[in-house]
Formats: sequence, C-alpha cells, structure tokens
Amino acid sequence: MGKSTFFTGQPIFTQLLSLLNKSAVARAIKECKSDRYYKKLDTYHHLVSMLYTSFQHCTGLREVVTGMQACEGKLQSTGIRYLPPRSTLGDANKDRSYVVFEKIYLQLYYSYKDFLPDSRKNKRFKGLILLDSTTISLFKEILKAAGPTPLNGKRKGGIKVHMATWAHEGVPFLAQFDSGASADVKVLKNLQFPKGSVAVFDKAFRSFKKYNEWTRDGVFWVTRSRIDAVYDVLKNAPVSKYQKARGVISDQTVLLGFKGKKEKVKCRLIKYYDNEKLREFTFITNNFKWKAASVADIYRQRWGIELLFKRLKQNMQLQYFLGDSENAIKIQIYCSLIADLILNIIKAKIKRAWAFSTLASLVRLHLMNYTDLLRFLENPEKAKIYNPPTDHQQLHLSLSG
Repeated sequence: MGKSTFFTGQPIFTQLLSLLNKSAVARAIKECKSDRYYKKLDTYHHLVSMLYTSFQHCTGLREVVTGMQACEGKLQSTGIRYLPPRSTLGDANKDRSYVVFEKIYLQLYYSYKDFLPDSRKNKRFKGLILLDSTTISLFKEILKAAGPTPLNGKRKGGIKVHMATWAHEGVPFLAQFDSGASADVKVLKNLQFPKGSVAVFDKAFRSFKKYNEWTRDGVFWVTRSRIDAVYDVLKNAPVSKYQKARGVISDQTVLLGFKGKKEKVKCRLIKYYDNEKLREFTFITNNFKWKAASVADIYRQRWGIELLFKRLKQNMQLQYFLGDSENAIKIQIYCSLIADLILNIIKAKIKRAWAFSTLASLVRLHLMNYTDLLRFLENPEKAKIYNPPTDHQQLHLSLSG
C-alpha cells in the first residue's frame, strides 16, 4: 500500500480543528448555556458538523451526514463520538441560538488577532476600519429582499451582512445581520470604534448624528457625499500644484446637511477627479490635517472589504443553506467565518504564498487525508506516494544486481 512522504497520524480536518481554542469554545458554550436540553448533539459536535460543511462545500444535510458517516473512523481523532442524523442536525440549526457560534468566532478572532498577517503593505493604513455590507441571496423569502417583486410573483429572500474589519487584517471583527431590504444606516446606531481609528465606508451609511458623535469621541471618518446633500462653504483651502496633479479639484470646510433636517455636520469636502475611472468623486471627512489627495487614497482602501466579501462567497458554502430558518442561516454564516479564519491562520503559518482560493481548494480535496498540512503546503511537489516494492520486484532487483 502506498504511503505519502508527508504522512501524519491525523487527517487534515483534525489538524484544522486543533486551531480551535478549546477553552474559549467551552467558555462560550457555558455562557450561552447552549448544551441545555441536548443529550447527544452538543455544541461542539454541532460546530464540527458545520465546519465540515464549510470546508467540504456540502450543499445539503444528506451530504453532510453521509460524508461524515463514510469517514467515521477518521473522525475519531476530532473528538467526535456521535454522528447526527439529518433530522437532528436540521433541528439543531433551527433551535440552537446562533449567538454561541458568534461568541466562538469572536473568541477565536481575538485569540489569533496578533498572529494574522498584514494584508496591506503600507503601514500608514493600519488604523483603518473598513465598514460595508453585502447581501446573500436565499432560496425563498425567509428575510425580505430588496427590489420589486418578479413577474412570476416568486420572491427570493436575502440576508444583509454588515461587516467591519481592520484594513491590515482582512477578516471581520464585527458581523451583524438584517433583511436584504433594510437600510445600511441602521447598523450605525450602536457602533463604537476606538479613539484615533479611521472609519471608511460608502455613502449608504449616512447619519450626521453618528458622524458628530464619532468626532466628539476622537474617531475619524471618511466617506462620500450624497448628491442630495446641501452645504454652506465656511472656508476654501488653497490647492497646490502637486495636489492638483494628483487629482484634487477643491478642498473646502463646509457645514453639511439635508433639506428639512436639523442635524448638520461640520466637515471637510474634497472634490477629486480619478484619472483611471475618468469620473469625479466628492469625499467628506472630519480630519482637517491630512493632505487632500491622501483622503482619496484612504477611501480607496475600502476596496479591501469588497475583496473580503468576494473571498467568502467564492470559497465558503454560502450558496446553499442547511435550513430554512433565520437562525440556521446565521449559524452557517458564522461557521463559514470560523472556517475562513482558520484558513487565514494556516496561510499565516506558512512561508509559501498561496492564493486563498487555491489553499481552500487543496484543503477541500485533501480534507480527510493523513497528510501533514503545513509541510504539504510548503512544498506540495514533494508530496509523493511511496510504494514499497513487491516480492516480485525485490526478486527482480536482486537478480539484476
């Protein structure tokens, strides 16, 4: 029988699960009392089943259950002592609160926060917080979707996921959910950021009340002005030839508001022409010290969270959900975030630069193989299968010698 040169005693799935902080997981379970009323499918078994779903890209409960049953012996090393039937796993997704999986994700994030690699080479962007939302389509209208009803009268739901991430980390430290038809501005109400940080977001997150609150708290913000905003110019700042060459048209201090609204915000309004996109942008910020062109550079970093959304949708199982309840959908999203974070930790552990999609594909293909994952990823070309010679081959070799 063949044997890999990178053979190890545990399958790759077990090696990935070893990155879970077991004490943190146990603490989250205890805080949420999520094992109450469950005899066999406790939270840990539930978590492992959902991580198997994410890594293996299972599209339904049958795939999860039969896939795990086929690997029952290999799953012993994960601490699994019970393989749930479809109905039990489906009921757990419906009834066990998603909050425990949220806590597990956040505790895992803070455990490895300092270990995550910088995803931006430029250190001056290290204090940036990127805020945005993405909508995940659902197979039926569990949560109200945005837009008009189709001609056939059948509407598909959508769940809007608001995320915030430090620009240099590339993984979210905050995730909140709402229906696809909800306004982005709702998420700002209870959002607090550290003093001195810089929040970057698009113009859908419009709340002058929150902008003023952040300014009082020492939090900087950069966004784009809406076309229906009105303002009074308080001061015109001179624009140097260098700034003009970089695309800056004007730099003004304004009192910004909306018709019929009392709340106004004193801010800096910068008009900027992008030579690549051949269009004009209007940025607003509460920082009056940055160079005007730097404000445009800072807003450009917002693309990082779009890459995060793209990575999650392409590499995690967010096209098919294992339940038709809001709770089940939130559980699957949080378990996808846990799986994504684990892969980012693996990516940080190795010297070889892998595209995230390639790394995720290799893990999925070899999930139950007894291969040393880190050694394999460092040099997969050496992961050959060694076949000991048969008795006939040994005889032939001895005679030819």
